[in-house]
Amino acid sequence: MATYGPGGRFAMTDRGRAALHRSEDTLRVGPSAMRWVDGGLVIDIDEIASPPLIGRLRGRIALTPTMVTDTEVALTPDGAHVWRPFAPAARIEVDLDRGHRWSGHGYFDANFGTRALEQDFATWSWGRFPVPEGAACFYDAVRADGSKLALGLRFDAQGVARRFEPPPAARLPRSLWALGRSTRADAGYQPRQVLAMLDAPFYNRAAVRTRIDGVETTGVHEALDLRRFASPWLKPMLAVRVPRRAGWRG
Repeated sequence: MATYGPGGRFAMTDRGRAALHRSEDTLRVGPSAMRWVDGGLVIDIDEIASPPLIGRLRGRIALTPTMVTDTEVALTPDGAHVWRPFAPAARIEVDLDRGHRWSGHGYFDANFGTRALEQDFATWSWGRFPVPEGAACFYDAVRADGSKLALGLRFDAQGVARRFEPPPAARLPRSLWALGRSTRADAGYQPRQVLAMLDAPFYNRAAVRTRIDGVETTGVHEALDLRRFASPWLKPMLAVRVPRRAGWRG
C-alpha cells in the first residue's frame, strides 16, 4: 500500500503461509483483505507503514470497474510470466485515515509468475493511459536473454482488447535514483512527468503526460530495473522497507 504527497506512507510486508486465507470471492493476507461485492472490489487496509513515516495505515478502497476483461498477456515465450489487466478502467472511492479521502479514475491489474522476475527480465517499462474509447496500455521489456517485448494494447468501453502498433518510444528524464525511463508517444511529442509517486533505486512510478493518436492524456507509468534489484547491496535496504512477519494469529 502506498500513498503519495504530503504525509504519504508505504507499507509492504512479507508474511508466512499462515497469514493467507482465500475463498471464491475473498483474498486475505494478515490483517488486510480484498473481496468482490456486487461487481466491485472492496479493499480493507490495516497495515504498519515503514520508515520514515512509521504508523498505522488503515482504511478502505472501493473499486468499481467500468470494464472487465478476460485478457491475459504472456510476457515470456514460455508463459512463465503473465500480465492480467482485470479492469483497465474503473471508478474508485478512497477513504483512508489521516485525511486521504477522494474519488476518481483508476484501474486494477496484476502480474503472475512461476519464476523470480530477475531470472527472466533485465528492465521493463509499463504505462496505462485513458483514451476516448477506453484505455491504452504499453508494455516494453528487455528480457534476460536479450530478446524484447514491445506491446501495445487498447481496450474499448466493453473491455474488448486489441493489439495495435505502439507509437514510437520516447525517453523520459531519469528518476531521482538515475533510473532510465521511457514511454510511448506520438512522433515529435515529448512526454513529461506531471506527478512523482514512488522512487526507489530499482523502481519508479509516476503520473506521465503523453500523446496518443493526437490526444494528450495523463496516466500511470512504471519503470523497473531487475539488474539493480538483484544487486547484493540492495537487499539490506529492502529489509528495512519490506519487513518479514513469519507468524500470524488472526
